[in-house]
Amino acid sequence: MTSVAEAGETRVDQVTLAIENHVATVVIDRQHVLNAVDGTAQARLNAIWAQLEADPAVRAVVITGAGTRAFCVGADMSTAAADKTGLQYWAGLDPNGFGGLSLRTSLDIPVIAKVNGYALGGGMEIVLGADIVVAADTARFGLTEPRVGRLALDGGIHQLVRRIPYTQAMGMLLTGRKVPAAEMQSMGLVNEVVPAGELDAAVQRWLDQILACAPTSVRAVKQMVTRTGHLTATEARGQRLPALMAALDSADSAEGVRAFQDKRAPVWPGH
Repeated sequence: MTSVAEAGETRVDQVTLAIENHVATVVIDRQHVLNAVDGTAQARLNAIWAQLEADPAVRAVVITGAGTRAFCVGADMSTAAADKTGLQYWAGLDPNGFGGLSLRTSLDIPVIAKVNGYALGGGMEIVLGADIVVAADTARFGLTEPRVGRLALDGGIHQLVRRIPYTQAMGMLLTGRKVPAAEMQSMGLVNEVVPAGELDAAVQRWLDQILACAPTSVRAVKQMVTRTGHLTATEARGQRLPALMAALDSADSAEGVRAFQDKRAPVWPGH
């Protein structure tokens, strides 16, 4: 059963969604298993992303884990689903990837991963599905599946080797080691590392910068990137993607020019 709190927050099976001032915050709150995701939580996360895709008022999303120990440590190995063989898991893969996000290409809203602790296995795959990564200095990252005889099948292997240098990626993939946030930043996967007590403020700075941009432009950028990765730059430029066409003839575009001419901050209509 879904309950709706007074502050506009919904909570279903230990996954929460709150929307305020055009920003959605998604929290995996299963602290008893270090925010590991079971089948119910996976379904709820998919539903949340679908809801946000359909909400033009949302301009940015933050995903994080509850508490201070873990962002998400992947699949909940304490459930019956853990008894599946690797082949059974592979046969039933979610097309949107782990947490409904790691392979999702239909979400045209920027996603910030606020990594407050361990981001392991599927949790690391959620990070790979984000656009901006801000981490506490205590956070640790890793695709640790080989340590339990499994594989990072929800995009982890294929995305990591495309996002950071080959030898760095293979150094993680072939060892299953946990990598400190500072090292992950040096590899280029993490945008900013801050003391744990400053994590909220750091994420807010990134949000403020996103919200300072025209919403239609931001959506167009995200869509252009996620839907043209298989094309050359010249081919990608010629794609008449919906968000691009909307941005080119938007009220946001007109407001941006007027605000520049008037030497004032723009007030974005959002369309």
